[in-house]
Amino acid sequence: MDHLLEFLNYLLVEKGLSRNSRMAYERDLRKYLDYLASENKTIDEADSDFITAFLDHLKKIGLSPASRARNISALRSFYKFLLLEGYLSENIASDIDSPVKIKYLPDVLSIEEVEKILSFPDDSPTGKRDRLIIELLYSAGIRVSELVGLDVGDVDIDSGYLTCTGKGSKQRVVPLGRVAIEATSDYQQNGRPHILKKIVEKALIINTRGTRLSRQSCWKVVKRYAKRAGVKDVYPHSLRHSFATHLLAGGADLRAVQEMLGHSSINTTQIYTSLSRQDLKEIYSETHPRARKR
Repeated sequence: MDHLLEFLNYLLVEKGLSRNSRMAYERDLRKYLDYLASENKTIDEADSDFITAFLDHLKKIGLSPASRARNISALRSFYKFLLLEGYLSENIASDIDSPVKIKYLPDVLSIEEVEKILSFPDDSPTGKRDRLIIELLYSAGIRVSELVGLDVGDVDIDSGYLTCTGKGSKQRVVPLGRVAIEATSDYQQNGRPHILKKIVEKALIINTRGTRLSRQSCWKVVKRYAKRAGVKDVYPHSLRHSFATHLLAGGADLRAVQEMLGHSSINTTQIYTSLSRQDLKEIYSETHPRARKR
């Protein structure tokens, strides 16, 4: 699989971007890859000066400032992905100035929509697993890659915390509400052993073969139950966005939310303060709606 295809799959599974958004990324990045080929260079050989030359090329062919800004955004994301996956040792696009500042607001579910989605998993072993997948994505706000990377020992039910490994192999501790703790305990006692059978596996979230669930499979779980609930355009990252927005709407401190999300910059977290709060009426557990569910 080439780097672009891997990146587009990452946008689908990890970021939950729509088909149209992924196509926009692909169009912008293909311009860059075509320019690389025309200059007889590979991604490994390009540097920040080369990217500057590419942007000058876009200006010469008549692209608007907004279109060039979108290309820069795509390049930053692409190179960040290549860095995180270990294909490159630095992000040469990180310091490129944009001619236009573009802000994208993430999709956020209402509390009622989350509740509805969580009402569909049944009490079978895989149903308990699926409920935990959705519950942890929402109640802990972790990324799908962090969720499928959890081992059994990473969740401390007694203390009410989980330890996950985020971007750049950075570990962080995230608190869990009562509902998430109960869902974890139920899955570990009554779900996982039946799925695991006789296989030895340290992964917390497992597939029907008894091995670690993939990001793609986790994405399919979320999509399946959202479809049953009649809630459109839901991805694992939608639940993470909802986690942050619902916390802030309930009065959580921005710095605390930043730490729970694992954002290196508070500017990334601040986008959630711009989102509408009109659907956020059932706030409990001080800042998160599911910690006091009856």
